[in-house]
Amino acid sequence: MSSVVQTFKNIFRIEELRTRIITTILILVVVRLGAQITVPGLDMTLLHISNKSDSNSLFGLFDLFVGGAFSNAAIFALGIMPYITASIILQLGGIVIPELQKMQKEGEEGRRKINQWTRILTVAIAAMQSWAFTLRLRGMEANGLPVVPDSGVIFVLTTVFIMTAGVMIMMWLGERITEFGIGNGISLIIMIGIVARLPGALYQEVNQVLTLAERPWILEVIILIFVLAVIASVIFITQGTRRIPVQYAKRQVGRKVYGGTTQYIPLRVNTAGVMPIIFAQSLMFIPNTIFSFFPGSTWLYGVVSLFNERSLSYALIYGGMVVLFTYFYTAIVFNPREMAENMKKQGGFIPGIRPGSQTAEYIDGIITRITLPGSFFLALVAILPTFAIHILGVSSGLASFIGGTSLLIVVGVCLDTLQQIESYLLMRHYDGFMKSGKIKGRTGSGGF
Repeated sequence: MSSVVQTFKNIFRIEELRTRIITTILILVVVRLGAQITVPGLDMTLLHISNKSDSNSLFGLFDLFVGGAFSNAAIFALGIMPYITASIILQLGGIVIPELQKMQKEGEEGRRKINQWTRILTVAIAAMQSWAFTLRLRGMEANGLPVVPDSGVIFVLTTVFIMTAGVMIMMWLGERITEFGIGNGISLIIMIGIVARLPGALYQEVNQVLTLAERPWILEVIILIFVLAVIASVIFITQGTRRIPVQYAKRQVGRKVYGGTTQYIPLRVNTAGVMPIIFAQSLMFIPNTIFSFFPGSTWLYGVVSLFNERSLSYALIYGGMVVLFTYFYTAIVFNPREMAENMKKQGGFIPGIRPGSQTAEYIDGIITRITLPGSFFLALVAILPTFAIHILGVSSGLASFIGGTSLLIVVGVCLDTLQQIESYLLMRHYDGFMKSGKIKGRTGSGGF
């Protein structure tokens, strides 16, 4: 315990690191303030009443990532999601569009062009989502009264402008954290939005145990142990890698000899990160979202019953989709043929495997095998909140932190942030957080 305390003291002894941490905290405070400032022209009392039915729809999922700003109709209601959507579109487009493929291989100049395209696409997506959000607000009612008393053209134009500007400000704040803070700005903004819900979830849970006496305290201890075990498992899988040895042949350049060493390629068990759960969860919410617009449809009611969180069909469909999307997204972000070609150009080879196509097939076979347990683990983590709610009786707010998207994002971003801080400590010849080994982040993974 004393070593941990000493490590935190060392963090604030380094002036540059101290400044970066304070800068990051101040920017995150601005982000949370923006999530509470509502766009003008709304009746907030009626808005909160109308939002109660959105928890099991796409709107509820979106609200999770923006820390409640969406349900507040705040200036940061869209969060950083349009930027992430634009990044994913260009990443997927790089597979089928030759121009994007060429830019991805141009190094720093190519990355600069892609970043510029991403910003332009972000503005377009933010404007469209803002317009759709204004249409939703204009159609919302509570107690027979409209949420927007005056829903004319001025309201639409003002809201679209404010929310689009909010997205660009969020993107700029994320870049400031990356440049002047402790890094991973976009990920930290998403994480702080999720963590902002934790105090309310803990209060709800404590209220159930102490005030309402709905559960004995011994069961609460068992739930706490279960939560710690789940977090430890997520960290273990997130850090898990399969190392492939690569031998580099010796070559002489002038009087210097290069190569002749053995290095390792770390292939992650969870290469896809949290994206498979986000994709699957988005699709699982579509029936409920459509049904909210057509509540009288008997056929849609039958479809929605298959996606009821209490049903076995929900767990099977959700888990199966997570497994499929894990393989799909891994295939997108990981290219064994390109890796084999780069190794061949640098004079590297895997012992016992011929360079070129055989190396690509060998790497592809390994990533396929290690992705299988990783995909099943992601599927298990995805359905854990449902299990916690209906089997253990945990409140819905806290259940989202026991598994699913929230837990994976928070654990992954925390590991990345600790890795950044530890690198500063080691550069200044201080001990890191762990004396045996170093914290491995998710660099190169498909997650946030």
